[in-house]
Amino acid sequence: MTAAQTPLALEAKGIVKRFDGVHALEGARLDVRPGEIHALLGENGAGKSTLIKVLTGLYAPDGGEILVRGETAEFANVREANAAGIVALYQELSIIPTISVAENILLGEQTPSRGGIVQWSTLRKRAQAQLDILNKKIPLGKLGFELSPVQQTMVAFARALATDARVLILDEPTASLTDTEIVDLFAVLRGLRERGVAIVYVSHRLEEVFALCDRLTIMRNGKTIITKDVADSHVDEVISTMVGRSSDEMYPNRAQSIGAPAMVVEGLTGRRVQDVSLTVHSGEVLGVGGLAGAGRSELLRILSGAQKHAHGTIAVAGEQLPHSPGVARALDAGVALVPEERRSQGVMLKASIQDNIAIANLSSVSTSGVVSGGRIVDIAKRGMQDLQIKARSPRQHVGELSGGNQQKVVLAKMLARKPRVLLMDEPTRGIDVGTKAEIYRLIRQLADSGTAIIVVSSELPELIGMSDRIIIMHEGRVSGEVAAETADEEVLLAYCYGKSESTHE
Repeated sequence: MTAAQTPLALEAKGIVKRFDGVHALEGARLDVRPGEIHALLGENGAGKSTLIKVLTGLYAPDGGEILVRGETAEFANVREANAAGIVALYQELSIIPTISVAENILLGEQTPSRGGIVQWSTLRKRAQAQLDILNKKIPLGKLGFELSPVQQTMVAFARALATDARVLILDEPTASLTDTEIVDLFAVLRGLRERGVAIVYVSHRLEEVFALCDRLTIMRNGKTIITKDVADSHVDEVISTMVGRSSDEMYPNRAQSIGAPAMVVEGLTGRRVQDVSLTVHSGEVLGVGGLAGAGRSELLRILSGAQKHAHGTIAVAGEQLPHSPGVARALDAGVALVPEERRSQGVMLKASIQDNIAIANLSSVSTSGVVSGGRIVDIAKRGMQDLQIKARSPRQHVGELSGGNQQKVVLAKMLARKPRVLLMDEPTRGIDVGTKAEIYRLIRQLADSGTAIIVVSSELPELIGMSDRIIIMHEGRVSGEVAAETADEEVLLAYCYGKSESTHE
């Protein structure tokens, strides 16, 4: 049978899904070939998650057709989809922490048993066979909670292979992985592709799509806009198709005027940070770049009072802070941090939007120690309106929101304090390009209102687009400083690798 005659591994045709009369999917389509890695792209709310849930039996479609290897299929539940060879692995992997790797791989019906008694020797042999396919060496007796993020991902892959998965749907699989682990993961995915497994790859990281995927499908507003070969695409085209506007419109105009110094740092030294001096002015966005481990995040933690430092001074609005002031004292001085790890450090996922915002602003919602429910609702509604947070109500749990809206909740609770200096660590990581544009707009609005902003980003185009001025760090020190308007990615990258400013004069 020729490639043209080989049936598609999975095809969705004209899928319709409505919730309370609103179309979440309106004629969506997707076709995935055996032995290809197919990117599924779109903003939050484009319909990607709904389509995946239809394909895996979580939702029943209101219209359209699903075909598996050329045959029409209907799934009443996830088990039926799995039996047809369609398995989804989500960002939050369902690894059971208290059982072994071997047991995690052969859960449920896959567990070999006789007369209700587990055949442990057979179980270990079959589990090892799945890891061998992935070329991974993970101790079979290791418990789930002892695994690293990438090991958890590999165990989840092995479990899918044990169910004879022919279509793997991966939702943001690299979100919690390091650069080295991502390279390792890509090698495994390419190996699965060679074995004929079809892979649907959902990611906001376009550089991964262009490094890994064969074809891409872009969705917008519940519809499929385009499917094409990655080799025939480019980043600007993908972004403009996803958001419905040119990538040149992603970033707002730079500051027209910059005020007095809002924060002055002299000779700051911590564990990684070494002798860093910088000034950020009211109304200015100061971008901070550098490679992983350069000291960028530690710098923000020290400035926010979350980490002690050995030497140096920090002054806010002309007043020097105490040495290692602590978070409370820094907040009182007007310094607020939006951390990189929003899910573990920035928000309480099981609490409501209003409770998340209120807990950081108790003085604003209470009198003489008595908290006002009305004030909590008011401050939450104001934050939701100002930042355009998409949620059912202020009482909705933050864990139910998209990544972009979770980030907006973190911003809302800090902005309610009206900070003089806002520190932001990778504010757009894991967020779709449309929401990124909203975050850039918010950052510029804050700067225009007089807030000084220091923002860390690993993406050089982002640093150039959203900043007024950029400093680059290398091994804990500032290796270069440029005006963003005239910044050059090649020069910035040279600074990232430790070349001094004098090299480029």
